[in-house]
Parts: sequence; structure tokens; C-alpha cells
Amino acid sequence: MPVDPAIVALMEKFHLGGPEPATAPTLAEAREGLRKLTLAAAPNPPIAVGAVTDDTVAGVPVRVYRPRQDGTVATVVFFHGGGFVAGDMDTHDSICRRLCRDVEAVVVSVDYRLAPEHPFPAAYEDALAVSRHVAQHPESFGGGPLALAGDSAGGNLAASVALAFRDDGTPVAAQLLVYPCADLSRGPEYPSLAEHAHGYMLTASDLDICLKAYINDDPALAKRFPPSPLRADDHRGLAPAVIGQGDNDALRDPTLAYADVLRAAGVTVRLHRYPGLIHAFLHFDALIPSVDAAAGEMYADFKKLITAAA
Repeated sequence: MPVDPAIVALMEKFHLGGPEPATAPTLAEAREGLRKLTLAAAPNPPIAVGAVTDDTVAGVPVRVYRPRQDGTVATVVFFHGGGFVAGDMDTHDSICRRLCRDVEAVVVSVDYRLAPEHPFPAAYEDALAVSRHVAQHPESFGGGPLALAGDSAGGNLAASVALAFRDDGTPVAAQLLVYPCADLSRGPEYPSLAEHAHGYMLTASDLDICLKAYINDDPALAKRFPPSPLRADDHRGLAPAVIGQGDNDALRDPTLAYADVLRAAGVTVRLHRYPGLIHAFLHFDALIPSVDAAAGEMYADFKKLITAAA
């Protein structure tokens, strides 16, 4: 399936795609590039919500988005993407604002530690610590059901926290996993890794850099939980999941495999495959109609699952 022409035009506008540079960008350049791209693509003015405050939870910086609705609402703990090496609360501000508005929930965006300065398990430990604090202090947030969400590397963290919470008996109403890095191993069972090795927003060399920084490209570590939620021994009893995936993405097949694993374990899965969409498409909802529709569909399903658990 070809990439949505509107996305192709947008990538050309941002000088993305085409041959990869002979010299890979430095980590600082990659982080700044993601920041500039996401801020340029964000709605202006920003999506309005009830309130936005920066805080610290369990020693981790967070940004808390509160909806305009009064009374008890759900709380969504959100983990940003960026391959475990980039991204922050600013790069995903517009995503969290829309999530807060559309789901009518408090959203806690987690600024977890990044590799290579802080390799695994730092990001997972931060994600788990913030999620546990929120679960134990609902009165400080929405007061209602707890849900987990993330995109790309953040989807990996959301899925892993959901597994940990299942194991310790902490209720989770739903999980939203958008193009998640569900399996850090890169075997031949995932043809999309080769098919889209030079695709938009995520290339094979990007994956190499991220996995070397996060887990030192260790095959043994990649094939176990929590680095790879798909590799957990048992997926029964997990929170219902909304999973979103573009077909033009190297992570397509690992994501579809995770959806299959969850379904086989009896977990409710609402899988949305989007032909024409690429990795990191959520950032472009203000500019691309097909992305706007995809985001609206996933957030509506997520809200329904949370409401059903209330």
C-alpha cells in the first residue's frame, strides 16, 4: 500500500525521506530534529484543555493535563515515543492535549530517563514508579479508572507496565498502544523490518542506534520481558487494548504479532491498521486528514474501554 500522498508531501516539506545521509546525525542533532519537527507540526494555537502543570512524581518530571470537565474522571499515564533516546514532554505536548480533550481524562505525561545516558532499565523503572504513584493516589489526579498509553517506545513502556500491574494486582482499565515497540528482537518473522527499512520516520539504522543505546543490542535482553512485552511468559488477564498501526512502518509486523498474542490470551483487542500511514503518524493529526481520523477513532475506542471499566 503506497504512503498517503499528503504524508509524502509533508515529508518533502520537512526534508525527510530520500537517501540517508552518509554521516548519521549525532544524538544531540537527532533529539533537536525531533523537537523541531513535532513543534512545527503541532496545532497553533495549542489544543485547549482545562489546565496544564509541570510537576514531579516519584522523582520523575511529569506534565499533568486536566480536562475541562468537573468531577471524577479517568487518569491516563502517557509515555512518549522517541526510540528510548529522544522525545520529551514538549515533543508530545499536542498528542497529550488531544488525548486529554478527546478522552476527557487527566493525562500524566512522563519524562522518563533516556538512553544512552540511562540505558535499560531506567526508562522502565521511571514508567513503573510514576504509574504506581498515580495508582496509589487517585485523589491527586482524576479519581477515576487508571489507563496506560504510549506511542512507539512509549507503547513498549505502557505494555510492560500493564503486564507488571497485572502481576501485582493493580487494576488497569485499558491500554492504548500506538505503533508500539512490542518486541525488541529483530527476527525474520517480521518482514516489515526489511520492507520498510528505509521508510519515513523510522529506518533500520534508526533502530540500530536506538537498540544499541537502550539494551546494547543484546539479543538475550531483547528476547525477554520487560524490554520486550511480547516476550512475557503469559499475557492472560491483561487490560483491554486499543492498538494502532500504520502499514508503512517497520514496526508493523511486531505490532500485529503483539495483537495476535493478546487475542490468543483472551485479551480484548481493538486493532486499527491504517493503510498509507507511517511511523510516528500521531504527530501529524493537525496537518493530515487521514491521521486526524485515525487519532479520533483510536481515542474514541480508548474512551469506550475506560468507560466500560468504570
